[in-house]
Amino acid sequence: MPSFPPILFLHGLATTTKRTWGDNGWFDLVHEAGREFLPIDFPGHGKEFIPPAEFNGNLVDYVNERIPFPIVDGIGFSLGARVLLELALERPGKFRKLVLAGVGDSLFQSDLDRGKKISDAISGDGEVEDPESRYFSQLADYPDIDGDYIAKYLHGKNSSIDPASLSSLSIPILVVLGENDFAGPATKLINALPDAKLVTLKGVDHFATPKDFHFLESALDFLDSAPSW
Repeated sequence: MPSFPPILFLHGLATTTKRTWGDNGWFDLVHEAGREFLPIDFPGHGKEFIPPAEFNGNLVDYVNERIPFPIVDGIGFSLGARVLLELALERPGKFRKLVLAGVGDSLFQSDLDRGKKISDAISGDGEVEDPESRYFSQLADYPDIDGDYIAKYLHGKNSSIDPASLSSLSIPILVVLGENDFAGPATKLINALPDAKLVTLKGVDHFATPKDFHFLESALDFLDSAPSW
């Protein structure tokens, strides 16, 4: 039986490793497949508390410093997928394969207004009118989420990824996007990646993606980790 590297799991904004991956059965199935895995919580999320004054805002460096293995596979959802992609650009030899879920062509757009709306909703500084901001506001009410920290992060997050930079990524990448996900479409993203495949989750929105069975099945199969059903 071939040996595969550990799987790095990164969650989305205003949630945690446990809620995104653990509660939806990912770790149980990966363990059943005989794979080692490495879940990392971002600062202000879950058990990982770092005072904002002690964190420079660079999640790519933060994650890279916490990977003790020379090479890994990676699964990221939403913010976690973006961080994986940025880390792969900086450290192209770090990954064997990547699964990017809940991201699409919006990676190439800088949307400061959207970030401010979500930030204001989380911090309670504005009226929560749109469903997306309302959802993140509800997530930030969990006791293991530092809403002020996340709001500060969003205020400073307005950069976009250059599509041309992705041409250097030769590793296999699976992009998984819900049919009703606001991050889509993913046409430009797929075209910018040299070795990428798109899986579309029918009738699924952004927030239902981590628990979707088709996502789970497609991702684990792609990473050579499909358990014996």
